[in-house]
Amino acid sequence: MSDGPGSPQLTTAGARFAVRAPDARALWLCLFDADDRETRLPMARDADGLWRIDAPDVRAGARYGLRADGPYDPAAGYWFDPDKLLLDPYATAIDRPFAYHPMLAAPRGEGQDTAPLMPKGVVEAPLPPLPPEQPRFAPGGLIYELHVRGFTMLHPDVPPAQRGTIAALAHPAVIAHLKALHVSAVELMPVNAWIDERHLGPLGLSNYWGYNPVNWFALDPRLAPGGLAELRETVAALHRAGIGVILDMVYNHDGESDREGPTLSLRGLDARGAFRHADDGRLINDTGTGNSIACNAPDMRRLILASLRHFVRQAGVDGFRFDLGPALGRMAEGFDPDAPLLRDMRADPILADRVMIAEPWDIGPGGYQLGRFGDGWIEWNDRYRDDMRRFWRGDPAMLGALATRIAGSSDIFRERRTRTVNFLAAHDGFTLADLTAYAQRHNDANGEQNRDGHGENFSWNNGVEGPSRDPAIQSARRRDIMALLATLFCSRGTIMLTAGDEFGRSQQGNNNAYAQDNAIGWIDWAARDPVLEAHAFALAALRADAPELRDTALLTDADVAWLDEAGEALTIAQWEDPGRRRLVLRYRASGLAICVNGADEACRFRLPEADVTVPGRSVAISPPAR
Repeated sequence: MSDGPGSPQLTTAGARFAVRAPDARALWLCLFDADDRETRLPMARDADGLWRIDAPDVRAGARYGLRADGPYDPAAGYWFDPDKLLLDPYATAIDRPFAYHPMLAAPRGEGQDTAPLMPKGVVEAPLPPLPPEQPRFAPGGLIYELHVRGFTMLHPDVPPAQRGTIAALAHPAVIAHLKALHVSAVELMPVNAWIDERHLGPLGLSNYWGYNPVNWFALDPRLAPGGLAELRETVAALHRAGIGVILDMVYNHDGESDREGPTLSLRGLDARGAFRHADDGRLINDTGTGNSIACNAPDMRRLILASLRHFVRQAGVDGFRFDLGPALGRMAEGFDPDAPLLRDMRADPILADRVMIAEPWDIGPGGYQLGRFGDGWIEWNDRYRDDMRRFWRGDPAMLGALATRIAGSSDIFRERRTRTVNFLAAHDGFTLADLTAYAQRHNDANGEQNRDGHGENFSWNNGVEGPSRDPAIQSARRRDIMALLATLFCSRGTIMLTAGDEFGRSQQGNNNAYAQDNAIGWIDWAARDPVLEAHAFALAALRADAPELRDTALLTDADVAWLDEAGEALTIAQWEDPGRRRLVLRYRASGLAICVNGADEACRFRLPEADVTVPGRSVAISPPAR
């Protein structure tokens, strides 16, 4: 038998189940027939708290759940309640999406059997193993962040029945767009099974983004009605086009939330082992979502590693982005870049070559860890985001910050190579177009009186808050977006673009559209700005032909010259001038020159090859001599 918990294993006689629940007094495997009639089979416990059963006559497609009995004392971390049907944490598929219901959170003795409310796990035969392959993505490329549903719900070329699903990403029209942008890898926002937060239903809203997982193996049926095979086939199609696939994984918390939350899986099996607790028994909440996964506890480390391997072995994904990444390395004394889970991920033969991307902050003590994830990682660089926004907004004394960020952020990544992921906008915050059209967030549709979302976005509105029919304002906004895109595509190291920002998508000023599964959150392909889109395509082509931009080695004075508009080396006084907003970055070997004019007036830049006139608030790129 297996020496630990895992996904159900089909045998010649039936199926084998193993579940970790060290504090339970009894555990049952619950099998459900086509009419939802339940058969409960008692499981046997070993000395280490692992419960097992060989269930006869169970075949692929069988539906199942778990029930556990034991102490019930939430203040001490015990939530056992046999009326709560539980999803196996290692289940690889579920038969329907989760839907929040208050009964799922009812205290023991005050609720009813939750089996009718719970998705059931589905026993699956593993897909044929995939041959080992190198990731399609390498640091320095373009990551394209997208929401599976929102990206294709309004796409005119995708068949209606396929819109909003993972399979839609394999459509030729979608792939053609990605290739025009020279996308190195798509980064899919969470595709694992998730549940709504309990406050959304009364507001008539639902969780759209998916950052509230219940299971880290099973795909959400709303996004992948074809299950794991659908993801695998889509990954293969993107690979054939030379595009990698990165999954956004949420291991910092689960959808069972705080003390008032539902009991769905881990909480009902091993809450004390799965979640971090304070000395007085309270759930630690370093995530702002109600609970924090104990990522470095042995059983949770095993679970996380197994789920990562699952998507590499079974679907062929190229890497992972980790939401609130410090949770992966959080120990009792704080974040440790050499924590057991992070060490195991680097050493694992299946995971060691995968792309690993950290969102290097959470809201816990010492939660901001940009630059500390070490070798093998690249990191979302919010300092790049904020400094670029501030420069183009017109804040004073930003020239040095602009240069540092374009060159790879050597002040943060002090080793020989940068680990930056440069980005201007992401799913969480303003879109690139809204950044130039709204000085304040407009999140009233979220039902929280506009209190949610980031308060400081370093945004601007070009004189009018929100949409404007004034041609001058429209032109100014387009100019600013084009300048932002140009600086992004000309920046050293990995860059990330959020889907639709290349052609001016808007969320109507909502900078926290996590609950907007509607026109606010969906990309409106019919409203594309063709001028912006052509500009992005041209920038992508230039970057694809300029290896010096994709290189991750930090720049030195031997590599580049920093010049003023007269073609002379910038002096210390010029660098320190708070009103200076112009510079040239010129690569010595190739002659590639990036001319940045952040002033309002046009400027003629003197270059060795030829003078270049750059309009106000614009960037010009002089191609290299190849």
